[in-house]
Amino acid sequence: MTQLKTQLTLEEFLALPGGDVTYEFINGEAIPKYKKDEMSPKFFHSTIQKTLLIILDQCLQSQGRVEVEWAIKLKLHNQDWVPVPDLTYISYNRLSADWLKDEACPVTPELVIEIISPGQTFGEMTEKATDYLKAGVLRVWVVDTKARTITIFAPSSLPVTCRENQLITDENLPGLEITPNAVFQRAGLIR
Repeated sequence: MTQLKTQLTLEEFLALPGGDVTYEFINGEAIPKYKKDEMSPKFFHSTIQKTLLIILDQCLQSQGRVEVEWAIKLKLHNQDWVPVPDLTYISYNRLSADWLKDEACPVTPELVIEIISPGQTFGEMTEKATDYLKAGVLRVWVVDTKARTITIFAPSSLPVTCRENQLITDENLPGLEITPNAVFQRAGLIR
């Protein structure tokens, strides 16, 4: 009988073949990002992801890259951690514009965005946001499509939940000015 190896090295994880399931590398294991059918991204998740990609790309494309579901090589509690955020922004200061390799992101991004999927809780996303901050990410946005909010996590402050027409700006995202209502309206989720 063949015994499957459950503990992987970072190199073994990164060498796994691609497939229909997105995996994150947590505590030496390949863990499916979406663990149950009810956690698969649905229409609201997909639409918000696309809308935020367009908004951020238009605003920040001359300053960095905005990517969808790009694995990031990070360290958490001195262990390799490879999460796959819904969206990632990395400035050209951190990863030069001429960088071109087909691999996981090699640097810590300024911003990651996680959109709560059905079956996930805000509490779970808060834990993940805290882990991102511990790993050196400067900002984490958790988007709740049901509550129509964007909660912003930063290393040295309490989380701030933005609703309706609260303006979101950030010195790490120069030129970005957006409100939750603008995002959800542009996505066609509120009229």
